[in-house]
Amino acid sequence: MRGLHFIPAGINLQFIGKKTIFFAFSLCLVVASVVLFAGKGLNYGIDFKGGIMIDVRTPGPADIGAMRTKLSALGLGEVSLQEFGAPDDVLIRLQKQEGGEKAQNEAVKKIKEALGDDIAEYRRTEVVGPKVSEELFWDGVYAVGAAIFAMLIYIWFRFEWQFGMGAVVALLHDVISTIGLFSLLGLEFNLSTVAAVLTIAGYSINDTVVVYDRVRENLRKYKVMPLPELLNRSINETLSRTVMTSVTTLLALFSLYFLGGEVIRGFSFAMIWGVVIGTYSSICLAVPLLLYMNVGRRGARASEDKDSEEEAAAEAP
Repeated sequence: MRGLHFIPAGINLQFIGKKTIFFAFSLCLVVASVVLFAGKGLNYGIDFKGGIMIDVRTPGPADIGAMRTKLSALGLGEVSLQEFGAPDDVLIRLQKQEGGEKAQNEAVKKIKEALGDDIAEYRRTEVVGPKVSEELFWDGVYAVGAAIFAMLIYIWFRFEWQFGMGAVVALLHDVISTIGLFSLLGLEFNLSTVAAVLTIAGYSINDTVVVYDRVRENLRKYKVMPLPELLNRSINETLSRTVMTSVTTLLALFSLYFLGGEVIRGFSFAMIWGVVIGTYSSICLAVPLLLYMNVGRRGARASEDKDSEEEAAAEAP
């Protein structure tokens, strides 16, 4: 592994010098995402729109592909199937039908007729109404908001409040751009996507903390180095680790996307985008933002004062 390097040793890319370009690109990305969300909206899945949920058990390991083909041919709209626990347990989700309770019952009847002997037992049949769907939507919003707030508090105590603000701005950038991408492509936005957004937040903050930790170390080590040069040095010193982590993560995610099946494809796609945009924001947004928060000068002066006090104490009789 010693010979495996994605980034050459001693590289000195000028990230801080290109900060205006990065800020402009990110601003356009966020504004476009907000406009898309406000205008086009999201393609909400059954979790958020309401619909029918059927928990079934098959005689043996379920053939998800064959079951999906049969149900898609019924013309009942969006249908999703996923293995639910054991290999013979399947959760069927069907979008809400027009026409009230009678229409829902007729849809359930058609599903049972289409599956026939493929099903050994219908364990549960539920209709997810608008109230439940709304609760699920807001629970997802609260979960993302609580995660971002908790990360802000963590970074604040781990470093300083300036670092926390920079990390949260980068984090919001990642979350908003992910929502904008789903709106642009019309991909289904469901509870799995919310889980992906939360995972993206954790991944992004991890990358940011690594670079911030090196910034803090260099603030103590290079007390007279100009802040832009120090920040750029910190990014380049951690660049190899950041890129290596992202590439290895993407290898696993691409495998999930192409080989994992339809059920987790939306989750995998969101994660692929999240790793790419999270790596970008950790390097090109979170660190350059420190230039405008005076964190470097304060850190350098604090280190100098501490060293002066230690020297005075050592010289005292």
